[in-house]
Amino acid sequence: MKPYSIDLRQKIIEAYQNQEGSQRQLAKRFKVSLSFTQKLLKRYRETNEIEPRKSGKGFIARLEQHTQVVEKLVADNNDITLEELQNSLELETGVKLSISNICRFLQRKKLTRKKASA
Repeated sequence: MKPYSIDLRQKIIEAYQNQEGSQRQLAKRFKVSLSFTQKLLKRYRETNEIEPRKSGKGFIARLEQHTQVVEKLVADNNDITLEELQNSLELETGVKLSISNICRFLQRKKLTRKKASA
């Protein structure tokens, strides 16, 4: 979902400062949620900022800088489990991620783990 425009944010703040209604009324008037209005006004009071915050890539971005380490771990031991990979990554890089984040990273990088045949 795209963030609300700076223009809309400014209109909400100006309407609130001009006492054109309560936060609930302004949310209804501008067709935004009450929680958005509350958070916007609080953030404006505390930091004087109205720009939307950048959305990050979260945990995947932290793992991105260790791509070579992950590739090496998978190449050296291609039947490694996700849990073993999680532990190895934490030992080698200090980055602790959930198994699901590691799995999504491997899928994005097209790194496969094949079980060794018995």
